Amino acid sequence: MEILATLGIAEATPEVIELATECGCIVSDVGRLCFPKALIEDVLVKAANEYVVHSRNSAHADLHVGGYRVHYATSGEAVTIFELDSKTYRPSTLLDLYDACRLVDKLEYIHQFGQTVIPTEISDLDEHDFNVAYALVSGTEKPFEMTFNRAQNIKGAVKMFDMVLGGEGRFAEKPFCTFGGCPIVSPLRFAKENLDVLVESSRLGLINDIAIAPQAGATAPATLAGTLAQVTAEGLACLAIVNFINPGCPMSFAIWPFISDLRTGSFSGGSGEEALIIAAAVQIGKFYDLPTTVPSCMTDSKIPDAQAGYEKGISAVLAGLAGGNRILESAGMLGSLMGCSFEALVIDNDMLGMVQRVIRGIEVTEETLSVEVIKDVALGAGHYLGHAQTLDRMQSEFLYPKIADRAPPGVWEQEGSKDILERAHETAFEILSTHFPDHITPKADTNIRDRFPILLSRDAMKPSARCKKG
Repeated sequence: MEILATLGIAEATPEVIELATECGCIVSDVGRLCFPKALIEDVLVKAANEYVVHSRNSAHADLHVGGYRVHYATSGEAVTIFELDSKTYRPSTLLDLYDACRLVDKLEYIHQFGQTVIPTEISDLDEHDFNVAYALVSGTEKPFEMTFNRAQNIKGAVKMFDMVLGGEGRFAEKPFCTFGGCPIVSPLRFAKENLDVLVESSRLGLINDIAIAPQAGATAPATLAGTLAQVTAEGLACLAIVNFINPGCPMSFAIWPFISDLRTGSFSGGSGEEALIIAAAVQIGKFYDLPTTVPSCMTDSKIPDAQAGYEKGISAVLAGLAGGNRILESAGMLGSLMGCSFEALVIDNDMLGMVQRVIRGIEVTEETLSVEVIKDVALGAGHYLGHAQTLDRMQSEFLYPKIADRAPPGVWEQEGSKDILERAHETAFEILSTHFPDHITPKADTNIRDRFPILLSRDAMKPSARCKKG
């Protein structure tokens, strides 16, 4: 809070300066917007400490964000797609975004879809915003998250979502999308376009899903504690703006401290320090009793290999055990968030199942301690394989991965000696060649296409048109 009170945030827009000073902020002699400690303390009292992102289908759970409830989601906005056959990257497209979305629609341990890739072929910012919204609402009925280039397009996207739900105001009743952006350019400056998005979404009472990502040693101090101090100040400044506009409007305390490899200055999402600092970021959010969103499961590897596995696994578990409410970047991302892979989405979903089993922990009751069962077996059969308790607990106590291989080596050889990438490729291919969802009614789809510049053709969204290889 000292940073906010004495140094403040630079480059606030005139609109935000007027709003904030009316609420008690001070503009310093050098034009920085400062937030007195008492004002931030008052904001923390008013701020929402939980919110709900709804599913459009009861088969998928609503996201109750707050407390120690943990949800895993994709994200990333990568600009390339990894092609397994050639082990190369190509520019990502709108069709790739739709495909990733409908793939995640069938992956049970990913609870929310966040925008994995950018449609690089769309240069018009308005077309970009509306086509991303359309691809996501078409591809999944799970909750999803998206960002906007222009604040003026948020109302249009809400209108599109109302059309999907069948009536004006329906989205506001049960919002299924969170609205993201990066309103801070570290260190301690506002980013105008994304600040405008934050202001507009707050006015509309939407769920703000910011991401503030300074890099330790580059745009934040080289000490992890110093990076946490800076990013906390930046996050609290955004929280204040939201609550100045609309007290209690939901916002994730989404501080995303990143790590630099100081040998090169490059971002290192797969570092051990990244896993550690993200867990600390969650704890700071818990200290303030705010809903948290953090990144995790990131890797610097360019392919879904052993490096990707250990880098993702460490941070996925730490963020979850810390109690992160929404853990983004959780599946599919490669190359320090520069690329996305359909195979990695499948592999990471399997990993997240195991991670969630770890987070669930061990149930300790008189029944589960199994004293009587132990007596029965010790004095009887001598093993538990056929015991009624074993059969009863087989599904609830244990998780069985779908992609990981547990077969004996001989069986593995007989079945083709496939590695996990081959198995993941086959699974992605199966889903992408068969799962073409009809989450929007034909009438609503026609109305949306009449109103918005939708570039994703109907033919590309039909199984007869193509067979995506993943």
